[in-house]
Amino acid sequence: MITIDPTAHLTRVRETAPLIHNITNFVAMNAMANVLLAIGASPAMVHAREEAAEFAGLARALTINIGTLSPHWVEAMLETASAARAAGTPWVLDPVAVGATAYRRKTARQLIALSPTVIRGNASEIIALATESASGRGVDSTDAADSAHDAALQLARKTGAVVAVTGEQDLVTDGQRLVWVEGGHPLMPKVTTLGCSLTGVVAAFIAEAEDPFVATVAALACYARAGELAGQEARGPGSFSVAFIDALYGLDASALEDRHPEVRHV
Repeated sequence: MITIDPTAHLTRVRETAPLIHNITNFVAMNAMANVLLAIGASPAMVHAREEAAEFAGLARALTINIGTLSPHWVEAMLETASAARAAGTPWVLDPVAVGATAYRRKTARQLIALSPTVIRGNASEIIALATESASGRGVDSTDAADSAHDAALQLARKTGAVVAVTGEQDLVTDGQRLVWVEGGHPLMPKVTTLGCSLTGVVAAFIAEAEDPFVATVAALACYARAGELAGQEARGPGSFSVAFIDALYGLDASALEDRHPEVRHV
């Protein structure tokens, strides 16, 4: 049985403090920056077309989130993803609400053509990407992660990306290997942009990683464990948000001792 130990990956992130370039939505910027700082990475929110592609050359990894699209942002996203691909810099696509509008589906197709290293979304988003159809309810998932099993495999094999389906439990696949990640807390969906922030953590973990699939699993395992720990302290969504940042910051080997997700071959 092959398992993944997230502790070594967390240690690497904290030792290297990778600069993560994020083109993300207006709602997520502050929360995502705080989450990345708590995990040990260095966040940068740079989305202007005039500088985004140039800035990508400084970063160790890139995230692109289509949550609040506009034409200038889309142009910056495409140019920056192209620059990252040319430089061999890993990047993560977060296809927020991709099934909601034709504009989002078109933008996602253009970005996928630029070879994301990881695609991270909820089940409805991954199903919409795999089937190129309209689905979902805005940013909220109307499907469970297990319902996206086949879609995730299909998308990974079609694009060559690692696909991470996140929800009550998480599924990660590269089309050949598959891991289920347990954990988290029911309050996590009640705090806006925690999913968007997770995309940044995935980027931090895949920065200079030997195996993006393994690094993505490690990122999700750490995030889920922090959610569990925060849930032990929280009284509601507000206090959960604060407790979650603290839990990420305090995450260590002892907290992750029994969190070694098992790899299955498909």
